[in-house]
Amino acid sequence: MTGPRKLYIKSYGCQMNAYDSLRMADMLAPEGFSETNDANDADLVVLNTCHIREKAAEKVYSEIGRLRMMKDEAASAGRKVTIAVAGCVAQAEGAEIMRRAPAVDLVVGPQSYHRLPRLLEQAARGERPVETEFPAEDKFDFLKNPTREKIRARGVSAFLTIQEGCDKFCTFCVVPYTRGAEVSRPVAKILAEALRLADAGIREITVIGQNVNAYHGDGPDGQTWTLARLLRRLADIPGIDRLRYTTSHPRDVDDSLIAMHRDLPELMPQLHLPVQSGSNRILDAMNRRHTRDDYLRVVDRLRSAQPAMAFTSDFIVGFPGETDADFQDTMSLIEDVGFAGSFSFKYSPRPGTPASDMDNQVAESVKTQRLKELQELIDRQLAAFSRNCVGQTLDVLFEKVGRHPGQIVGKSPYLQPVQVMAPPSLIGTIAPVRIDDTGSYSLFGTVAAQDAAEPPRYAPLAAMGA
Repeated sequence: MTGPRKLYIKSYGCQMNAYDSLRMADMLAPEGFSETNDANDADLVVLNTCHIREKAAEKVYSEIGRLRMMKDEAASAGRKVTIAVAGCVAQAEGAEIMRRAPAVDLVVGPQSYHRLPRLLEQAARGERPVETEFPAEDKFDFLKNPTREKIRARGVSAFLTIQEGCDKFCTFCVVPYTRGAEVSRPVAKILAEALRLADAGIREITVIGQNVNAYHGDGPDGQTWTLARLLRRLADIPGIDRLRYTTSHPRDVDDSLIAMHRDLPELMPQLHLPVQSGSNRILDAMNRRHTRDDYLRVVDRLRSAQPAMAFTSDFIVGFPGETDADFQDTMSLIEDVGFAGSFSFKYSPRPGTPASDMDNQVAESVKTQRLKELQELIDRQLAAFSRNCVGQTLDVLFEKVGRHPGQIVGKSPYLQPVQVMAPPSLIGTIAPVRIDDTGSYSLFGTVAAQDAAEPPRYAPLAAMGA
């Protein structure tokens, strides 16, 4: 394949997909594709899909419908546009996508996107390949490394996949079927990628996986490394000043990981820890393998290790059989913990999952009302979280220029956008910011004087959220 061509990737859902989209772009760069932010300019459009969210497949088909019209218009002008569907919807419904959407030229699952160049060659010959197997080879061995310039152009924070797949088999979830069993990347390969990121100017790395704290990778010393040991080693890389990890399962929060939140200043005091429900009966029906009390004990232990710890979570309302009492158990858990945000959804059946065949499906109107009540409570806690930051001085990693002249935007230790009036020369640096005010989802502040001897600045948030 030769000649300059444009690539547009639309990524849905989780951070894993965001990471995969970048790696697909890197994979296709040697094939002559450069990225564009406008689908109308693209020669290749990739929809990197997610199967977790409500009506995920329907949204993909709707997007394909819009792309079909664009493809037809391009063809009438003598330009060929190729449409690829990737990700978890592709994995789950590959053949059905090809049947329902003739405009789609190829389908590739999340474990096979390293084969995109070959699949594009097949599509160019008029074939419509579907690649949804779980290949024996490790896709990471075949991916292309982005240039230093390309990494730097993407910002000062980066995702790094260390683990894929899931062995938990929650009854509502398709991930074990679309991403496969838990697999951890070897430590040496993770460190090599992290070193490339640091060399390109990345200051913050978020290691990601479907069950990231179940990480158990082969170490260079012949031992199996835990997430805690990996984080400690990543913190030693010069230039990497912030570390995060997501998404975690409550069962896999072990003593060593809790100790890292106490001992590792590079590890940010913010954790996304999905709970899904506060009802033991529903947690059991979901096959979550933890109880309400198990979850609360993990939260308490983490806050004991790091008093500035803040939590976000996932919630599903209206799971089959959920009663008013079950829902109130969830609401009381939220009150007990005090969250700094959440992803919350009405339960919707995923074909092939055990929950889709359960009796006692909850009425849509009931799910809608419960979701409204839950989100209003979380919003109140988020507002309290933000108000608690006013008057505090937080370390902020500046990432980009703001919307207004003279404004730059950074990220607090708690992932809040922080807007200040300051020179763009601060982008890529970490500086103390006195928080002066809050917006709906942002903080506003003033750059403060910096003392290099000071410890990291986090807000004392242990008792907040009420």
